[in-house]
Amino acid sequence: MKNAIVVFTKVPKAGDSKTRLTTDRGGILTPDEAKEFYIASLLDVIDCCVSSNCCDVYLCYNKDGDRSYLKTILEAAADSHAIKEVFPDNGGTFDKGMQYAVDHILQNGAPSRLADTVLILGGDIPSLQQETIRRAVRTLEKLASSENGSLAGNGEPPVGAAMVVSADQECGFNILGYTCTTPFDFNGVFYNQDGVTALDMVTYKAQEQCIPFGMLEIVPDVDVPVDLAGFISVVKVMQLAEKYDSSVLLPKRTIRVLESLGLEASAPVPAGMPAPPS
Repeated sequence: MKNAIVVFTKVPKAGDSKTRLTTDRGGILTPDEAKEFYIASLLDVIDCCVSSNCCDVYLCYNKDGDRSYLKTILEAAADSHAIKEVFPDNGGTFDKGMQYAVDHILQNGAPSRLADTVLILGGDIPSLQQETIRRAVRTLEKLASSENGSLAGNGEPPVGAAMVVSADQECGFNILGYTCTTPFDFNGVFYNQDGVTALDMVTYKAQEQCIPFGMLEIVPDVDVPVDLAGFISVVKVMQLAEKYDSSVLLPKRTIRVLESLGLEASAPVPAGMPAPPS
């Protein structure tokens, strides 16, 4: 099967990128620092997607974003020419934007489709690893070729239905993928009147349609200060592991931004806790 990745992003802009990390929203970064952090993260994610060497890579950005500025940013990617296409969404809600991005690739299973499977992910998951992407593709191909995949598909064989998801730390997801015959849509995933979380809504929709479903390891995003603190500690683990395992891909741009900011994670000591013995 032919596979695609869509990196779904807003064009980085001070005061509009990662605002929950900024001092204006109770965070610790200035608007410019938050923008630079996101640019580094986005480029690291794109490099990971390209170097996984198993999918065509596309980028979908917000309709009102500055395309020229985005193209300038993308020139700093390790292999910017490997990005198959950069296209805007159709505006509106997050549900509609993601649906548009997926439909642009899968085209409802039409012969003119750009791929048989699509993975959609955000630009704010800089700890993403190549093997996670490869595993997502392998899982989709395995599930789609199963008997259950053939039964659940709404198109012509040999491509059956299948889904994969990577949960995030806040009842959402950071990677979601499915095939061109999978009866799934984003309607109500992020915006519903029942208070259902995005991750739960994905699960409910897959259960309702009997879609073969695969789980990927959690790939955390960085939205709020506690996410940033956790990522700083994760980076240290990655840096140590990379010394002994060359398959570990370090988010080098994001690391450089963190180093320039001089940030460190810390754990508060609970009040009343006795000091350790000397």
